[in-house]
Amino acid sequence: MAGSEAAWAAAREGLDVVLHEMRPKVATFAHQTGKLAEMVCSNSFRSDDSEQNAVGLLHWEMRQAGSLTMESADRHRLPAGGALAVDREPFSQYITDKLRAHPNITVIEEEVTALPDDGHWIFATGPLTSESLGAAIMAETGAERLAFYDAIAPIVYAESIDMGVAWAQSRYDKGETEEERKAYINCPMTRDQYEAFIDALLAADKTEFHDGETASYFDGCLPIEVMAERGRETLRHGPMKPVGLTNAHKPDEKAYAVVQLRRDNALGTLYNIVGFQTKMKYGAQTEVFRMIPGLENASFARLGGIHRNTFMNSPTLLDAEMRLKSKPNIRFAGQVTGVEGYVESAAMGLLAGRLAAAELAGHTLPRVPPTTATGALVTHITGGAEARTFQPMNVNFGLFPPVEGLKGGRRGRKDRYKAYTDRAKAEWQAWLASGA
Repeated sequence: MAGSEAAWAAAREGLDVVLHEMRPKVATFAHQTGKLAEMVCSNSFRSDDSEQNAVGLLHWEMRQAGSLTMESADRHRLPAGGALAVDREPFSQYITDKLRAHPNITVIEEEVTALPDDGHWIFATGPLTSESLGAAIMAETGAERLAFYDAIAPIVYAESIDMGVAWAQSRYDKGETEEERKAYINCPMTRDQYEAFIDALLAADKTEFHDGETASYFDGCLPIEVMAERGRETLRHGPMKPVGLTNAHKPDEKAYAVVQLRRDNALGTLYNIVGFQTKMKYGAQTEVFRMIPGLENASFARLGGIHRNTFMNSPTLLDAEMRLKSKPNIRFAGQVTGVEGYVESAAMGLLAGRLAAAELAGHTLPRVPPTTATGALVTHITGGAEARTFQPMNVNFGLFPPVEGLKGGRRGRKDRYKAYTDRAKAEWQAWLASGA
């Protein structure tokens, strides 16, 4: 997604761009097609609230900057309450078609295995950097390979969900339309059912790692087994929290825990189990997930899985323009730089494309204000983060410089977040107007 966005941004500035994509010739664990910007872990871009949420603000900034990712997301949006969820296949097909049709862009289906010494390059390899390219990056930087493990959630056929047990409702009935207020399917659990589920989850066969490997997970995409190992109530206070939901079949009965499924395509034939990334083996998944009330006869379009994800220690390796310090003809963008999430990755691609275009045009863009969502992210990965403990990061207001004079505490949070987003929007528009 970051590479697609970078190519689009640079091409729109008048550059001739060659976009290299190794798929479908070289496959990955998680991808299923050769399309550009294919989504694999989730179909959600998370909250679209640009006044109270940092990722919603990032959506807004990218739309203002002409993002192809957001253009496709808005065209292929699915009901998801206050979140921005998309229909995966047409989303990636639209981006693929737009990039292939652009007169300034040439798409070449081949793997790049080395870091070139000349030319201007942006490496935006996403969550699954190929083994050969990963080795080339580590050989150039001399850094110890940094890795964590990503897990993907299973997808269920809608027709196999028992709607006599489950019901449709967004948490707190969030959404402007009836369709949005019923964007999720909910499966309730009693305390006994929850305890039995946790027991089965902990006992299930899991994917084993190679000798000598230890898994370091990103907290925003933890396998459910890892969450359960942290405490039996962890899931009930995480993806299985029952708050804000009323069982349509038993409105007077409070569920002890609730499993939510989110619509995964426009037809409404597929639903992914929200927050249920897993490292269980396939056979164990079907047994454990069919313990969920309403999913006793579930049929799975895709089971979950786990894969290794590589990222760089960007604060030590990249300059403020996202260039590799040892090879400044190369920029890096996307998840390989240590941002986490589809939108964050695409935003760094958009910025890298603009920075490259400006450099080739012979001028330097003004610094992206760190008070914006985009600026907060790029500042974090190019020096704002502590290099010794650097880990992948989603956009969040903790990355923004404080707004002076605001009261703290939970009661002041709404005003504080609104002040962050008001300031960011004004400074982002000024940055774009400056010629960026």
